[in-house]
Amino acid sequence: QDLVLQNKMQRKMGQNTGTCFQRCVGMDAINSLHSTTYEIDEKYGTNYHKRLLDFIKMIQTENLVIGGAMTDPKGDRSKGPAEQADPDMFVRIVEKNNKGVYITGAKAHQTGCINSHWIIIMPTMRLTENDKDYAIVGAVPADAEGMTYIYGRQSCDTRSMEGGDIDAGNSQYAGQEAMIILDRVFIPWEKIFMCGEYDFASMLVERFTCYHRRSYVCKTGLGDVLIGAAATIADYNGIPNVSHIKDKLVEMTHLNESIYAAGVASSYQAHKLKSGVWLNDDMLAQVCKHNVTRFPYEIGRLAQDIAGGLVVTMPSEKDFRNPATGHLLRKYLAGRKGVDVENRMRILRLIENMTLGRNAVGYLTESMHGAGSPQAQRIQIARQMQLGYKKNLAKHLANVKGDFEEPQENSEYFNRVFKISNEES
Repeated sequence: QDLVLQNKMQRKMGQNTGTCFQRCVGMDAINSLHSTTYEIDEKYGTNYHKRLLDFIKMIQTENLVIGGAMTDPKGDRSKGPAEQADPDMFVRIVEKNNKGVYITGAKAHQTGCINSHWIIIMPTMRLTENDKDYAIVGAVPADAEGMTYIYGRQSCDTRSMEGGDIDAGNSQYAGQEAMIILDRVFIPWEKIFMCGEYDFASMLVERFTCYHRRSYVCKTGLGDVLIGAAATIADYNGIPNVSHIKDKLVEMTHLNESIYAAGVASSYQAHKLKSGVWLNDDMLAQVCKHNVTRFPYEIGRLAQDIAGGLVVTMPSEKDFRNPATGHLLRKYLAGRKGVDVENRMRILRLIENMTLGRNAVGYLTESMHGAGSPQAQRIQIARQMQLGYKKNLAKHLANVKGDFEEPQENSEYFNRVFKISNEES
C-alpha cells in the first residue's frame, strides 16, 4: 500500500506543479538501500543497515529533502570504471582513514540537486572486483566542502528573468539540473552505506531502477495538466465540441492512463524482501517507464495540434503591455467571445512551456532518458518475457506432439502474476 500511495502522491504532485518536483530519486534511493544494506550486512557482518536507519530518522525528524546521485559521466561507454583513461569518469574512493573516506568524480544530469539538503552518492552500474574503489554509497550535505554545482541550461530559461509571468508559461514552478563535481569530498563512516562491496552494486542499481521506473507515474500528473491546457485552449478557440478535438483529448487521456495503469499495477504486484520492505514488480515497472519514453511525446504533439500555430508565433508579454501594440494584439488575438485575450495567451504559453519550453525538459526529454533510456527497459523486458513458457502454452492448445521444452528463463514474473510461491513453482 505504501508503494501505491507513493504513486498517487507522485501523480498529485505532478498535477500541482506541472513539472518535475525533484523528490522521487531520493525516495527510491532510500527504498533500494533499505534492502541492499540489510543483505550486505547479512553477508559481510557490516553495520550499513543501522547507519541507514539512523540517517532516515534524521531526515524525517528534520524534514529534509534528499537528492539521489547515480549517473556518472561514464567516459568511454565500452569500458568499465577501472578501465577508463581518466579514472574520475566514475565517482571513486581516493582516500580512507579512521574517520571516513574521500571521494572524487562527478555526477551528471542531477535534477533538483540544488534544492536538496543532502545527496546520496551511488554507483551507476554493475561493478567487478577491479572496480572496488567505485563501490561507494554515502550521504553528504549538499553544501559539503569540495562539491561544485554547474547549472544546466534549459530552453527558454531566461524568460523567468524578463519580468511578467506570461512568457514563462508556468507562472509557479520550473525545474533545474546541474552537474555535480566532487573534489575530495569527505564522507564520515556513519554516513557510508557501501564501501568496496562491489558484488552488491548490481543489486542496488537493479532495485533502484525497479522502484524508479514505476515512479514515472509522476508524468501522468503533468499529462493531466497538459490535457487540461489543451481542453482549455479548445474552449477559448470556440471548438470544444468539435468531434476531432474531443477525439484527440480522449486519445491523450488514454495514453496518460496507460502510463498510470502500468505503474500502479507494478506497485500492487509487489513482493516482500528480507529487510521487510516491499519491492514493486519489475516487469511492469519496465513497461511503465517504456510507455513514458513514448506517450508524453504523442500527448505533447496532440496538444500542439489542438493549440494551433499561435503556440510558437505569439508575440511577447512586453508587446502585449506596450501601448503601441497592446490594443492591436487584444483585437487580433481574440478567440471566442467572452474570453479574456490575456488568459488565452497564458494557456498557449503553458502548452509551449510543457512541449518545447523550459518544462519540456522534465516532461519530454527526461521522460526519454531518466531512469534509463528506452533500450535499458527493452533489455529488462526481454529477460523476463518467458518465451519458453509461452511457447508451451501455445503448443499445448494446438496439441503439438513431442516438442515441449523445459523453459530456461529464470524470471519470476508469472509466479508473481499468479502468486505462486518459490516453493510451489
